[in-house]
Amino acid sequence: MVIFRSSLLQSLESEAVLHKTQKLTNKDIIGSGGYGVVYELRLNESLAFAVKRLNRGTKERDNGFERELEAMADIKHRNIVTLHGYYTAPHYNLLIYELMPNGSLDSILHGRSKEKKHLDWPTRYRVAVGAARGISYLHHDCIPHIIHRDIKSSNILLDQNMEARVSDFGLATLMEPNKTHVSTIVAGTFGYLAPEYFDTGRATVKGDVYSFGVKAVVQEKKEEVVLDSSLGSSCPMQEVNKVFSIAMMCLEPDPLNRPNMAEVVNLLEQAVSGKHVTTPNDISL
Repeated sequence: MVIFRSSLLQSLESEAVLHKTQKLTNKDIIGSGGYGVVYELRLNESLAFAVKRLNRGTKERDNGFERELEAMADIKHRNIVTLHGYYTAPHYNLLIYELMPNGSLDSILHGRSKEKKHLDWPTRYRVAVGAARGISYLHHDCIPHIIHRDIKSSNILLDQNMEARVSDFGLATLMEPNKTHVSTIVAGTFGYLAPEYFDTGRATVKGDVYSFGVKAVVQEKKEEVVLDSSLGSSCPMQEVNKVFSIAMMCLEPDPLNRPNMAEVVNLLEQAVSGKHVTTPNDISL
């Protein structure tokens, strides 16, 4: 039976929703990763969801589903994807999320030509701030705190307003507030993992901070010390340099020297003309 977690789905017949999920095919695939495949589930002309299918059969795959479900249990934040429901079957598990019409930040910046879109500087900046706010919420406002462990551009989704939504909690780890770390098997995406994680096997919130810094640097192609040419000559370099300097703080080799995510949010919000960042959703909350 499908378990609905939101009023948006509770008015629907669970068996009808499940029947539609069983008819999903390769043409409905909108994403994939190490833990499963994501499909677009369209219930009618105006209602669609993203369905993440996780095949069962190994302990790690089953644990990924349980981690994601546990991490998403009470989360409700404008910069984190909303879990609307889930379904457990003998051979697979399903997670039903809101559909993000603009896909991932990675696909927009680095994907196939039909997926790529021009992002001007204000949009990129707003995406960075939104992602930081979502991660900060996980680290500081959730009890237990949540360490994402796989922050990267492909796990930052964009809604209809190009607002950032943190997604994919298959590696997420819960940490009690009185703890400083959680000992785990090293997992995540190579290139985004903090150096101390390899050395100690200890997951900390500062590891997510490091990954966020990598995302920001890659996003602006600063690893080549060249600003993305699509931004044009009118890009405000002073603002770009401020944001880049914050990313470099996140990449400090010693985690003690990195800011926490609440501090990153504050720094980013003050980086552009010293003003609070207004998002399209602010007016409706």
